[in-house]
Amino acid sequence: MVKLSEISSSFAGVVREVAQSVVTITTVKPKYDLLLGVRPAKGVGSGFIVSGEGVVVTNSHVVGGAAEIVVVFPDGSREEGAVIAVDRSRDLALLKVARGGLKPLKLGDSDALSAGEIVFAIGSPLGLPGPTVTMGVVSAIGRTIVGEGVVLEDLIQTDAAINPGNSGGPLINAEGEVVGVTTAMIPYAQGVGFAIPINTVKRFIHIIARYGRPLRAFIGVYVASVTPDTSTLFSLPVSEGVVVVKVIPGSPAHEAGLRVGDVIVRANGREVRRPKDLKESIEDSIDRGVVVLRVIRWGAELSVKVPIVVEAL
Repeated sequence: MVKLSEISSSFAGVVREVAQSVVTITTVKPKYDLLLGVRPAKGVGSGFIVSGEGVVVTNSHVVGGAAEIVVVFPDGSREEGAVIAVDRSRDLALLKVARGGLKPLKLGDSDALSAGEIVFAIGSPLGLPGPTVTMGVVSAIGRTIVGEGVVLEDLIQTDAAINPGNSGGPLINAEGEVVGVTTAMIPYAQGVGFAIPINTVKRFIHIIARYGRPLRAFIGVYVASVTPDTSTLFSLPVSEGVVVVKVIPGSPAHEAGLRVGDVIVRANGREVRRPKDLKESIEDSIDRGVVVLRVIRWGAELSVKVPIVVEAL
């Protein structure tokens, strides 16, 4: 029989090991007052090492617009951070520090997550010296949330406490693998935390490696996962897929005739069950310039070809 003390000791060991690769990020951003005067505003967030050569992952809202970025390591040493890439649509950023020989965290598989799994959020909440840790469970997956001026799709929902300052830190599983990047962009969340899936981070890094810079590929829709419960509640014609919750006026999706309530079940022949499936199919079709969608509308199945808009970020 496994003792509770042994489980507790095991978790503590995992947290100690991971915390060595979690950093605090301090920023200075210019702010304008009512008289249009400029004053420096200090901010704080978190991040974690993904490469021994000094590459750090954090949130875009942590470092976006910063005139000064400093990465603080667990031993208190500090390094100036340079922005490699920022993708506001994913709320992700990559930083580079001059220091080498760092220990990167192991990236897990967020697609394998299930509700009820134990997770830990590690970072520097409220600017407190860190890293500190909170524990919770995965409450849900595939959430679509409206943040501050951005819609974030396919988020992990957790009850692990996430406060300002935690943003950009890792959400890890019981094995010490990073499964998400915590974000505190949701101002109305009370006792509910959200994290960007680590597979989204992998995709972000893949696009930079392939195209040399982050790109945003989109067709102009926001979608949410269809579940058996939502299918019944909203009388949807299928129990799997993604339902269109918003179509941007004037976008390729709008011009192609997509409507709110349409359920997308396939994209370029690939099954679509979660928002990330649609996003990845669109990104994989950048060179084609179009994506072919299989759509269910009021019980009828349609094929819709939608042009892809690509923006350099």
